Amino acid sequence: MAAEKLRDLSQPIDVPLLDATVSAFYGTGSKQERSAADSILRDLQNNPDMWLQVMHILQNTQNLNTKFFALQVLEGVIKYRWNALPAEQRDGMKNFISDIIVQLSSNEASFRTERLYVNKLNIILVQILKHEWPARWRSFIPDLVSAAKTSETICENCMAILKLLSEEVFDFSRGEMTQQKIKELKQSLNSEFQLIHELCLYVLSASQRAELIRATLSTLHAFLSWIPLGYIFESPLLETLLNFFPVPAYRNLTLQCLSEVASLQFGDYYDAQYVKMYGIFIGQLQSILPPTTNIPEAYEHGSNEEQDFIQNLALFFTSFYKVHIRILESTQENISTLLLGLEYLISISYVGDTEVFKVCLDYWNSLVSELFEPHRSLDNPAASANLMGLQQVAGMLPGMVDGHGSPLLQRRQLYSSSMSKLRMLMICRMAKPEEVLIVEDENGNIVRETLKDNDVLVQYKIMRETLIYLSHLDHEDTEKQMLRKLSKQLSGEDWTWNNLNTLCWAIGSISGSMIEEQENRFLVMVIRDLLNLCEITKGKDNKAVIASNIMYVVGQYPRFLRAHWKFLKTVVNKLFEFMHETHPGVQDMACDTFLKIVQKCKRKFVITQVGENEPFVSELLSGLPITIADLEPHQIHSFYESVAHMVQAESDSQKRDEYIQRLMRLPNQKWMEIIGQAHQNVEFLKDQDVIRTVLNILQTNTSVASSLGTFFLPQITLIFLDMLNVYRMYSELISKSISEGGPYASKTSYVKLLRSVKRETLKLIETFLDKAEDQPQIGKQFVPPMMDPVLGDYARNVPDARESEVLSLFATIVNKYKATMIEDVPRIFEAVFQCTLEMITKNFEDYPEHRLKFFSLLRAIATHCFPALICLSSQQLKLVMDSIMWAFRHTERNIAETGLNLLLEMLKKFQGSEFCNQFYRTYFLTTENEIFAVLTDTFHKPGFKLHVLVLQHLFCLVETGLLTEPLWDVTTNSYSYSNNAVFVREYTIKLLIASFPNMTTAEVTQFVDGLFKSTNDLSTFKTHIRDFLIQSKEFSAQDNKDLYAEEAAAQRERERQRMLSIPGLIAPSELQDEMVDS
Repeated sequence: MAAEKLRDLSQPIDVPLLDATVSAFYGTGSKQERSAADSILRDLQNNPDMWLQVMHILQNTQNLNTKFFALQVLEGVIKYRWNALPAEQRDGMKNFISDIIVQLSSNEASFRTERLYVNKLNIILVQILKHEWPARWRSFIPDLVSAAKTSETICENCMAILKLLSEEVFDFSRGEMTQQKIKELKQSLNSEFQLIHELCLYVLSASQRAELIRATLSTLHAFLSWIPLGYIFESPLLETLLNFFPVPAYRNLTLQCLSEVASLQFGDYYDAQYVKMYGIFIGQLQSILPPTTNIPEAYEHGSNEEQDFIQNLALFFTSFYKVHIRILESTQENISTLLLGLEYLISISYVGDTEVFKVCLDYWNSLVSELFEPHRSLDNPAASANLMGLQQVAGMLPGMVDGHGSPLLQRRQLYSSSMSKLRMLMICRMAKPEEVLIVEDENGNIVRETLKDNDVLVQYKIMRETLIYLSHLDHEDTEKQMLRKLSKQLSGEDWTWNNLNTLCWAIGSISGSMIEEQENRFLVMVIRDLLNLCEITKGKDNKAVIASNIMYVVGQYPRFLRAHWKFLKTVVNKLFEFMHETHPGVQDMACDTFLKIVQKCKRKFVITQVGENEPFVSELLSGLPITIADLEPHQIHSFYESVAHMVQAESDSQKRDEYIQRLMRLPNQKWMEIIGQAHQNVEFLKDQDVIRTVLNILQTNTSVASSLGTFFLPQITLIFLDMLNVYRMYSELISKSISEGGPYASKTSYVKLLRSVKRETLKLIETFLDKAEDQPQIGKQFVPPMMDPVLGDYARNVPDARESEVLSLFATIVNKYKATMIEDVPRIFEAVFQCTLEMITKNFEDYPEHRLKFFSLLRAIATHCFPALICLSSQQLKLVMDSIMWAFRHTERNIAETGLNLLLEMLKKFQGSEFCNQFYRTYFLTTENEIFAVLTDTFHKPGFKLHVLVLQHLFCLVETGLLTEPLWDVTTNSYSYSNNAVFVREYTIKLLIASFPNMTTAEVTQFVDGLFKSTNDLSTFKTHIRDFLIQSKEFSAQDNKDLYAEEAAAQRERERQRMLSIPGLIAPSELQDEMVDS
């Protein structure tokens, strides 16, 4: 192929030939042509001298794709090698790019036709600026502004460049540039802004060109968030923007600029200007969009421009109010425009578009929390009473408000009518909670939900929080609006599925926010009305919707159910009724709700209530076969789990054992039958239906074990040995099938079914041992009999027949019985270690389950049975260490994380042992190498926190002199270092210089010295590494949020503590309260 000669870059490249190659790559030719072209272009792109041809290519080609290819090559050089180039090459390229931009944008025709190309050139110029400006290109801004004044099209393009520059420095800089560089660029932009400001004002006052005005407004929008405030308020800029607002062509861009100004936050210096701006704005808005407009309808039928306008309007109001709402509360005139603005915002909140709604919701949430929150800082009785919802107390104790209360009450009074409308909005638009499984599909049918919608769940959380604040602000109004809406459902005047759903979701979501007395009164009415509605409404779908709502509401109010046995009993019996209802989703939801209620009210079911002859659990166990007759297996397991929770609450052990026996009667009868048949003829166990029944019985046992914990002992003792025999037999069957049928045998349904029984057996034992209280005799009773049937079986099996659950079972056992397992560790190692390693070290993909569980087992052993690891031979220890390195190189996040945690555990344990020197002499440098490799390769960012901890551990170790023997190889290294710290410093510098040729020795040395200086301060150490990663340029242009994950986690914990302090904010079902359930 002729194109091969393109690879020779010793003379100017043949541009027509390059055009042809690029066209072949993008063209419709044969696959061979495309892949040949692809290979040549890749080689060119990777050739370090290719960028020297870029000028020649750009001057001689008309093909847009070729231009883009050349610019891509250039971009790579600018990002990674720019500072290493000679000054004349940098200047040459800088001038060349500037010249092409000016040449193309000075002419209207070429500027329009070459728009894409110019945009790309602008990006390249800004990338150069990030290196050159301000130090090596001081005159950049003055040059740009004077060029802009020469022609309107050049001016339009200069605006585009300025906008890009602003975005690069202020919006996208985190993780792209070092903190020092960002600071320097921000200062330069700030100090030179006057020229840009004059240019913008000049354009807006003098130009008639729509495109130029739009470009200028768009650039201003990018600048307004950071420019010195005098440029906005002490110049004609704000006035100019308000003049542009009524003009339809510029309305949206102007509104975006005004929103940006509205969101600026600083002292009260410019308050008067803000009040004036808001007043003029509202005046203009009334003529553009009269307050009587039905905004949701207008949005529904509006053009794209008009829809954007509504969204921008929401952004303006929410931005303005978030920062400046208090300055509008001062005079009557301002208050009326403020309330008018809130009316607009409530009206916009009814718009169907979720993005618009999110903007409004976010603000409503912050406003109501602000109206409510001041309580938390007050210590007066009125405030604490108010927290519990006793509004009237504040009215009765006017003398007790100590200067905080009265302005707050006035403020609430001011917003009370808006808040009442907001309650209605929240009730009408409540999002669907996670517990609700029954939804309306696009054809209008009621079906079971198949996928969880995370957006809806996030929205639900914010709406729930907002409604709880609203409920605290005025319980009476909340209750009144909800009951009024419910009575309209009953009368049929407002009955639709959606109306009933949102109302019930809202009722369920305010659980915990009222005082008990009020909540009881409210709920008696709600549940009574809903049960009536269920009776009087006809139609399967309608009944399913009502059933789902009844279940959701009762599941949210455990406190009420605990206090009212009659209601609790009615509700549970209603759930049993729903368990026979075959409409999709109803049975599932009935079982889920039953479990939720039992977990919170379990004591109520095991005591004999007033007017009853026996505890409810006993009555339930008598009718159990009938109750579960219509349920699917998975629902039956959930039902058994719920009943076992009740049984677990019984404190009399004799009664409890009797209940367990009654609960397990059905599965145990079936089990005995099967085992009896098997004793006569073992072939019986091979029948597929029998295997399914065995699986089902084991699953039922696992469900019960998860609720009963230690109390499950009599039941598991009954079936344990038979279960191990079945396990062994099925295991042999599997191995036989796989060895006879080859690799595909493991995929057959028969083998899969047999393996399910083995897995369930392991899961049952693991669940029981995990939940049982820490009683060593349980371990002694159950662990030895498993050694051969489970561990021996694992070792004997072919790889495809080994169950990963064996590894997790033994990890649980080691974690549970800790050091008492030391003698058994060699046995465990012998059975699983070598054979599992062979399975998982062939590649990164096979046996993912085994990988994770294997490392979890190793971690359990390293934590609790470390002496057993010391007894390993050096070959075996090497295998362990290699497998750990192997784990954290994995790109699968949880495997890498388990590997890193295990590594930290090993490093700390060995540091405290007598083998400290020996271990670190062998593994210190390898570990450091490997950790630096994953830290800097950009595929392992989620492990950043742990990478930092390992490095800190290693550097601390050499810094403190705990290692008394040299880490370097004395036999091969003639140079003697004074101590390990000096050696490691030099070693690390060499390692990093070799890995990052684009960094200078001085930069690397500075980084390594910084590490040694900050070993005792983790946060400095971490920031130091973060800056190095960004500086190394490997991490630019990527999403670096994982490097900041720890800070985000701390923020989440603070938020949880805040929510715990307000009744109702954390749902009763999520509170880990030891139920006051006596």
